[in-house]
Amino acid sequence: MKNSKPHILLTNDDGIRSPGLWAAASELSKIGYVTVAAPREQSSGMGRSLPSTSDGKIFKEQVQVNGQEWTVYAVGGSPAQAVLHGVLEIAPHKPDLIVSGINYGENVGTGITISGTVGAAMQGAAMGILSLAVSLETETQYHLTHSEEIDFSTAGYFAAYFARLILEKNFSAGVDFMKVEVPRHATPTTEWRTTKLSHLRYYEPVPAKRDSWEEPGAITYKESATLEHEDEDSDVYVLRKKKMVAVTPLNLDMTARVPLSDFERFLRS
Repeated sequence: MKNSKPHILLTNDDGIRSPGLWAAASELSKIGYVTVAAPREQSSGMGRSLPSTSDGKIFKEQVQVNGQEWTVYAVGGSPAQAVLHGVLEIAPHKPDLIVSGINYGENVGTGITISGTVGAAMQGAAMGILSLAVSLETETQYHLTHSEEIDFSTAGYFAAYFARLILEKNFSAGVDFMKVEVPRHATPTTEWRTTKLSHLRYYEPVPAKRDSWEEPGAITYKESATLEHEDEDSDVYVLRKKKMVAVTPLNLDMTARVPLSDFERFLRS
């Protein structure tokens, strides 16, 4: 029998032991019944991938949330696979909402398809479920950590705030899912604005430092130096310059917004 409270499936890309996940769980549990199904390992940068190498094993773990013992599920797979296992195997019924986060580090601009946090929300949207991705602006040194130095309390507040709005209102036509970026020094009284994705590259790839290709070498990243040219209604500008919470409606349809007949004439000319 379905619980009278809304059912929320919570996941992330930083892994089952991330403090950001538990900050979200703490706040979301105040508005609904929460099932946690998150990657067993750190899975940042996986986008919406479904790796064939994932083992798909699901382990139950016990954690304390708001003074209560929770049974949660660590999934051997990507964030998108955690959503699949969560919806198809773990949750007692189809969730009313999927929340992904809270991520260590902002997910803005054209690089969002790299993000496992956003990828999980995309997977939820593709399954016809209301989905929300939440990220907290942090310095890059913290992106792959579970550092306790990062305070997720305000981001947790906004995760629940927008989760409640989505559950009450659903999405307007043309919106499949949504992402929320919380500034690092935000408080619950910080204002929010709706935004579009920036077209500038927020992170630039940095080549591996090594003497030979036979040596292990990861390509890393750094913040771009071109951010001063941002549009004022972009997620980057609102987050970084206005220091407001940036709320971006997103759509799975990646078709270019051009008249198809015009584009066909262009190809045939």
